[in-house]
Amino acid sequence: MAALAQQSIVEAPQPKTTGYWTGVWRRLRRDPVAIFAGLVILALILMAIFAPYIAPADPYRASSLRRLRPIGTAGYPLGSDELGRDMLSRLIFGARLSLFMGITPVILAFGIGSAIGIFAGYVGGWVNTAIMRTIDVFYAFPSVLLAVALSGALGAGFGNALVSLTVVFVPQIARVAEAVTTQVRSRDYVEAARASGAGGFTIVRVHVLGNVLGPIFVYATSLISVSMILASGLSFLGLGVRPPEPEWGLMLNTLRTAIYVQPWLAALPGVMIFITSIAFNLLADGLRSAMDVKQ
Repeated sequence: MAALAQQSIVEAPQPKTTGYWTGVWRRLRRDPVAIFAGLVILALILMAIFAPYIAPADPYRASSLRRLRPIGTAGYPLGSDELGRDMLSRLIFGARLSLFMGITPVILAFGIGSAIGIFAGYVGGWVNTAIMRTIDVFYAFPSVLLAVALSGALGAGFGNALVSLTVVFVPQIARVAEAVTTQVRSRDYVEAARASGAGGFTIVRVHVLGNVLGPIFVYATSLISVSMILASGLSFLGLGVRPPEPEWGLMLNTLRTAIYVQPWLAALPGVMIFITSIAFNLLADGLRSAMDVKQ
């Protein structure tokens, strides 16, 4: 009997262990709101990539005889703008610049801000104080005011708007990276690695990066919606993308005079900005919940 009991204990199936990211994906796919938001973002990205094959007309072709056609007009499913250009085609092509202006500055700021924050948080001391007080100078300005001031100083244009938005988001990401790194630096496994003689670069690469990049990435994802709104605002003020390029913020600017004639037509670019911003916010909330191991 004892032998049989011992054999059953030995042959008992061991619980299957899963990795951290496997658990994150399992929790994320159980969140229908985050999955729906991700599908919306994927659809927008695919629409931007395949815009030349999806758009029914040339987004740059104007016609003075077909200005401000209402929604549902034959040949113009979503009407035409103030120059007679097809609104549906311009909205589809506008996803390219709008998404690029929303995502690219956050990606650049993620790389720069993470490097600055992780370095400051790990080194600590007067180096941390000097770096973070410099960061606080930029962080003290409201995002909108800083973006407008930098774009005005650099001049209107696509490239200058990207630089301005990147500078706006670097301090925000750097502060989060520094705070998370300061917490991880005092953990027992980091102290054990330091006591075993591991170098600073090895500790950061093996023990720090894997524990801080996740929270920084989630925070950066939530900034994409803010970046899209700021980029659209710069274009609306004439400090971003220039005509005749299709971009949702610029389209809001050019259609503002038609709001009393075709209000629904003038609202379409704003609706696209709203849907995209909400989708990125919902996806960021879902990622935050899925990456929280306490859930």
